[in-house]
Amino acid sequence: MARAQAAARRIGAWLASGDRDRPAALVLTGPAAVAWACGGVAPPVDRTAAVDLVWAVFSPADGASVRGALITTCVEAPRIRDEYAPADHGFAELAAVPWQDAAAFVRAAERLAAAPASRLAADGHPAFGSDASDDLIALRLALSAPEQEDLRELGQDAAAALQSALEAWRPGERDLDIQARCAARLEAAGADAPVLIVGGDDRLKRYRHPMAVGAAVRDIVMAVVVARRGGLHAAATRFATAAPLEEAYVSVRRRVLAIEDAVLSASRPGGTYGTALAALDDGYERAGAPGEWAGHYQGGPIGFAQREFEIAPDQASSRWYAEPIAAGHAIAWNPSLPGGAKAEDTYLVTDSGQLERVTYAPGWPTEPDDGRQLPRPAVLEVGT
Repeated sequence: MARAQAAARRIGAWLASGDRDRPAALVLTGPAAVAWACGGVAPPVDRTAAVDLVWAVFSPADGASVRGALITTCVEAPRIRDEYAPADHGFAELAAVPWQDAAAFVRAAERLAAAPASRLAADGHPAFGSDASDDLIALRLALSAPEQEDLRELGQDAAAALQSALEAWRPGERDLDIQARCAARLEAAGADAPVLIVGGDDRLKRYRHPMAVGAAVRDIVMAVVVARRGGLHAAATRFATAAPLEEAYVSVRRRVLAIEDAVLSASRPGGTYGTALAALDDGYERAGAPGEWAGHYQGGPIGFAQREFEIAPDQASSRWYAEPIAAGHAIAWNPSLPGGAKAEDTYLVTDSGQLERVTYAPGWPTEPDDGRQLPRPAVLEVGT
């Protein structure tokens, strides 16, 4: 309930901002925006769908308050009514439409908003008059206190899933079996994994994304997860090895951690995502790999999407380059270098301006300090 109320206040302020071009109402149709506005509502039926089976409509009320309503199909309405209790989350009405009528959702939104679709804003749905996607991302970047607590719990479950999957690995086991353990642990915690990557040995050295293919892993394995629950996402990467690491790999890994340290140090209130990206770029250069960020996605803010936005150091014209980093933002940077070294964890920017790693589970080894700003997960050495 608290999550939905916090989102409604932000939406109300946005609708009441006084801009003459503001829409008559806001319609949210995609899983990320709907989960944010509804406090999680319910897991999507189709986990890959770009358009949710629940839509949220927000119309201006008194001052900066809003009237919220939900739309879903006649198939889902009884479950949403019973298990989500829309009124308890601030939604005055739940409209049920025929599942077989593709236009019924839009007509219901027009009725609830008392305005034609051309005067309504949405999160990118083409039926409506304006696209508010970027504004919505900006509104939700600073997670509310209940959202932060949910992210902490999700981060712990994501780290625990990676940890249990890799602790049980024994040389010669298939990458698919490691991956299955991780997925099972997440599903048992009520989460799923939009991204799950497991691979090792020579494939890890050749590919940034060594997707599981049923190959036996004998020497070193990487597991990457983006876990999702209640609309929130947490990302982390972990490694395990069957023997002490070769010095050449240790050296590459140390360089990656130095790059991560540079961008994390810049990811504080008072800076922008542009200054963080400049620090990332500088970190690659000081690591002897100038411009190598172009070889792999570098991550960024995370929350109601696995990447709320993702820009590169050479995209200074992007709206997001000047976006201030603020308390409540969640970040997951993802530096890497050829040869199988990568770093990734999810952090919350706290009210004190510090970074709190939420992808944490007890019992995992920690890298030697080496003067880093934050402790970092090490490579786990398993028994044979």
